[in-house]
Amino acid sequence: MATRTFKLLHVVGTRPNFMKVAPIMAAARCWNEAPAPERAVSGVAFRQVLVHTGQHYDQTMSEVFFDELGLPQPDHYLGVGSGSHAEQTARVMLAIEPTLVAEAPDLLLVVGDVNSTLAAALVAHKLGIAIAHVEAGLRSQDRGMPEETNRLLTDQLSDMLFTTCRDADKNLLREGIPSRRIHFVGNPMIDSLEAHRSKIDASTIVMELGLIPGGYAVITLHRPSNVDEPEGLRRLARTLRRLADRIPLVFPLHARTRARLAEFGLIEGLERETSLRLIEPLGYLDFVALMQDARLVLTDSGGIQEETTVLGVPCLTLRHNTERPVTISDGTNRLVDPDDSAAIQGAVATVLSTPSTREQHRPEGWDGRASERIVVDIARWLADDCAESLGDKSMQEV
Repeated sequence: MATRTFKLLHVVGTRPNFMKVAPIMAAARCWNEAPAPERAVSGVAFRQVLVHTGQHYDQTMSEVFFDELGLPQPDHYLGVGSGSHAEQTARVMLAIEPTLVAEAPDLLLVVGDVNSTLAAALVAHKLGIAIAHVEAGLRSQDRGMPEETNRLLTDQLSDMLFTTCRDADKNLLREGIPSRRIHFVGNPMIDSLEAHRSKIDASTIVMELGLIPGGYAVITLHRPSNVDEPEGLRRLARTLRRLADRIPLVFPLHARTRARLAEFGLIEGLERETSLRLIEPLGYLDFVALMQDARLVLTDSGGIQEETTVLGVPCLTLRHNTERPVTISDGTNRLVDPDDSAAIQGAVATVLSTPSTREQHRPEGWDGRASERIVVDIARWLADDCAESLGDKSMQEV
């Protein structure tokens, strides 16, 4: 059988996207390099195009993540930068349309729930380009979250929906998505973690920061609901200063968070705390190594809930809800009200009083091979679609 090469166009916009796209691109490269008889689907090869929208516009940090994850340099860099949600989404749409027209991919791959994800999907749908959404079906049931809007709309536009957990499948079915479009594959973000285990273990960041393994906590905060409102951020800052009396804290500062702490006059007070270290954002390998040796992590991030589950590190998520409930039912995660200082302190005290087991948790499909399953399903879908198109053409000719 003759081999047909299909063009996959991947879109990334933020650093969490990089960790999801990198193993998928690597799996597609391995597919191409495998002898044809060993491929799960005959007659299919891939050409890959990578588009970076520049939604996270810190080029230095982007370069670090690209290098560490083995991502190729983007074929197209759109440089959209910051702005309101509407402005940023519109900029991505305007910038990506000529790229999609020129590249004419057979399939657009978008990941996660950021503005770039929805913007690319909207443009592709209007151009008649097929869409695959990786990490589909996650729901916080909170329509006030911009990410929830992005998730809902992207899923409605997509032809292939790749899910990381079974509850995501149920969410999609309830929303009227046909079951044939839903593909449970597992979690490609964990693929990145597993692929880089040896490099993570070789990191010296804990030693460089003068920390004792198991003797510190990691903090990350970036969501507007936690950092954009002055009184709420002041309350969290006071809570962190109290927690620093119990255990040393390391706080890699997201650019948004640093700006808000400075704007609200809070950063100097945090810097005076000897047991609270404010540091610059870290690359992927060093950050996972920092989490891996932590006694616990406090965060409002989505992906960190997943990584701490596999690392066996207790995670306190400072949010009222999560779109990743499997990290609670099958993992190490616990939701804590970010507005309740006593609840946060009590949750930390509970973790510190409980012996650390470092037991890794493996929700179904979080085995480091999700990306391989994604590529196989894409190959089958493209082969079937191609065969269907050829069949239609033959019927027309007859």
